[in-house]
Amino acid sequence: MNPVLKREIVKTFFQTLTDLKDQGKLEIFIKDFLTEEEMDRLTKRLAIIYWLRKKRGTENIVENLKVSKKDISEAENFMQKEGVKAAIKNLEAEEWANVWAERIKKVVK
Repeated sequence: MNPVLKREIVKTFFQTLTDLKDQGKLEIFIKDFLTEEEMDRLTKRLAIIYWLRKKRGTENIVENLKVSKKDISEAENFMQKEGVKAAIKNLEAEEWANVWAERIKKVVK
């Protein structure tokens, strides 16, 4: 594919995702756009990376996510990419916020 055309197609794809600001609309688009296998692969990759950051063991990940050690190894290759690090940081911040929100609810009661 022509590199200029490829850049434009990729730019259009990302703009399409950005324009779907509502999580519900984005979820519908992704579920309609990706095959079940593609969705499964991407979500498991994110889960593997997240669990590796949480220091879960390989066997635990294999058993719970029904992935192979090769899948884990491949996911590890993504862990140092800037976009992945930013996404995981957001997940961890959300997790932290949820933990503190629950603690505050208990105190307020």
